[in-house]
Amino acid sequence: MRLKNKVIAVTASTRGIGWAIVQACAKEGAIVYMAVRRVEDARRQVKELNEQGRIIKAIYCDAYDHQTYKDMIETIVEEEGRLDVLVNNFGTSDPRKDKDIEQTDFHDFISTIDTNLASVYIPCQEAIRAMKGNGCGSLINISSIGGVVPDISQVAYGTSKAGINYLTKLIAVQAAKYNIRCNAICPGMIATDAVKDNLSDEFKTFFLKHIPLNRMGNPDEIAALAVYFASDESAYTTGQVVEVAGGFGIPTPVFGDLTGGDTKR
Repeated sequence: MRLKNKVIAVTASTRGIGWAIVQACAKEGAIVYMAVRRVEDARRQVKELNEQGRIIKAIYCDAYDHQTYKDMIETIVEEEGRLDVLVNNFGTSDPRKDKDIEQTDFHDFISTIDTNLASVYIPCQEAIRAMKGNGCGSLINISSIGGVVPDISQVAYGTSKAGINYLTKLIAVQAAKYNIRCNAICPGMIATDAVKDNLSDEFKTFFLKHIPLNRMGNPDEIAALAVYFASDESAYTTGQVVEVAGGFGIPTPVFGDLTGGDTKR
């Protein structure tokens, strides 16, 4: 029960990594708010868990409506008296439009960056205002390995995630005077439904050749780090951007060609 009675908000949390974080935090004793657009769907989703003694609530938040970030945090503080942890899990990109520098329209580029950065900047700003009276708090930003290792496409998504990584460090420095910490998690290829359903077997096989651990990660493995950052165990950890990507991006570029084949140096 490492998070017993901590009040935690997780955005975009009805599936994938966000849902795994909700469950992991609730299992550790937290009061978890799922900040989502489809509130009634979320309430039905958590009904069984609440009947088992977990405390999970749904609250409205639309990532494309900035005011709802503020309303969400204000409502949580009104209901619980405080907010201890904020997990910013939302992120978006349209691969049909978000391509390389030559093929991506500037409007689409800047729109993706605006949406993804706003989904971190505004909630963190509001959370700091709420948390500083508590004398402590933890902000956790779910970024991406795409913000660390450049790709041949998704120029907007990668740029936005790189911005989130640096923003995390800035927030860590500037909010430290309130004993508020800020850290980021950079998932690699994670076996969410979105990944499993939208990537071909050929692409997954090709990608896995470049991951030293040679497998996709699980949402639970991202959630485990989020629990650590949310807990008092990480009270002296801030400004960290941690990759959970199986070692992707670390080896020599020819790693995938050399591993498991007949090629010799």
